[in-house]
Amino acid sequence: MNIEEFRNYCLGKRAVTEELPFDETTLVYKVLGKMFALTDTEDEFKIALKCDPEKALALREQYPKTVLPGYHLNKKHWNTIVVDGSIPDNMLYSWIDDSCELVIKKLPKIKQAELKSL
Repeated sequence: MNIEEFRNYCLGKRAVTEELPFDETTLVYKVLGKMFALTDTEDEFKIALKCDPEKALALREQYPKTVLPGYHLNKKHWNTIVVDGSIPDNMLYSWIDDSCELVIKKLPKIKQAELKSL
């Protein structure tokens, strides 16, 4: 996976926007206004994804060099993944899906219904 594939995959999801709320180089992906993924366009290719706390710890143990606690994020709920080819793309796509779904599940019921109608 490269940054363009990551970007296109995120933007291909329903009701997802791409924003630059922090600076000119940090791309943030939100579903109905809630962040589920981000990356920096200037540093080495890393992505930050929301993750179930137990799964986050398990992934960090399984991939200690590439799955790290969320940088500048809540380390309990976010992982930073170094995308260096050592983790299969299908797994990365699955983690992006999980991140988006975790955010959707926390949205108010009216927002969840709105998303289903899109």
